[in-house]
Amino acid sequence: MFGGLSGATVIDSLDTLYLMELKEEFQEAKAWVEESFHLNVSGEASLFEVNIRYIGGLLSAFYLTGEEVFRIKAIRLGEKLLPAFNTPTGIPKGVVSFKSGNWGWATAGSSSILAEFGSLHLEFLHLTELSGNQVFAEKATVRNIRKVLRKIEKPFGLYPNFLSPVSGNWVQHHVSVGGLGDSFYEYLIKSWLMSGKTDTEAKNMYYEALEAIETYLLNVSPGGLTYIAEWRGGILDHKMGHLACFSGGMIALGAEDAKEEKRAHYRELAAQITKTCHESYARSDTKLGPEAFWFNSGREAVATQLSESYYILRPEVVESYMYLWRQTHNPIYREWGWEGQGGLGEILSDRSRLLRDPGRVQ
Repeated sequence: MFGGLSGATVIDSLDTLYLMELKEEFQEAKAWVEESFHLNVSGEASLFEVNIRYIGGLLSAFYLTGEEVFRIKAIRLGEKLLPAFNTPTGIPKGVVSFKSGNWGWATAGSSSILAEFGSLHLEFLHLTELSGNQVFAEKATVRNIRKVLRKIEKPFGLYPNFLSPVSGNWVQHHVSVGGLGDSFYEYLIKSWLMSGKTDTEAKNMYYEALEAIETYLLNVSPGGLTYIAEWRGGILDHKMGHLACFSGGMIALGAEDAKEEKRAHYRELAAQITKTCHESYARSDTKLGPEAFWFNSGREAVATQLSESYYILRPEVVESYMYLWRQTHNPIYREWGWEGQGGLGEILSDRSRLLRDPGRVQ
């Protein structure tokens, strides 16, 4: 998905290494970026993945250190992504060819994905800031993407996940705050904050979207758990993906700038959603949450399909714990964080013992 670019983990981890004062490892990573991170590749790359991992990682490293190598590499890589925006609507395609500069899409036909084209604003604004080239901001912000999204009719104010970059119309009416939709909403509230609270368009789009989500997707289970369902042409799937569990933290983050009469409500909503996501961990045998969990047939916050019964180190639940802890200083969020850490540690410990003694059956 990176078009031949290497070192995604190295670059995505630069800011973490620096913040954790792992100085030797950071210098090793910096040297690798200087000497071995080459941009003369010719594969097909995911615009979204390259942006959030490479561009985001390089920008963070530059702002933390002021090291020019990170700024220069970020701008040059950003330039290689620009052909993805050469569509009739300005909505970028999901995949760009580094060889030809053309765009294409390998898996979703003629559709672009909301969470992908809606998660470029933060990085591309800073590419303009650091390069002086307005093309980055113009491509990824108001003049193209937001213009299309403002103009198009939205079912009940909801944003479906698939949009045609050719016609500018929705391809299907599937709405999710989890996978395919998630970071679109996150980037709206963060665009408002990053602008020094001057990007009122992002603010208005965020709160209007959140109101529609509350009205049409928010549910409370018979057992009292608050969750955000998925919407398929007016029919609800009473499930919540692990990816959607970032929303507790997002809603907490946005509560401060909501209308005064809504602030306490959003803080409570954030806490309730985060509690539900904790339950998806607490109700599993391993105390690690599944990829998706359902609310049906008397079962709540548990995976009901084998294809969703796995854990791949996703951060969304602990991310919400962190936001809620910082906002409330309620120790329960630290305790929940340790529970998840303990579940993972126990599994790794059991695996280690099993490897030492293969005859032992667990």
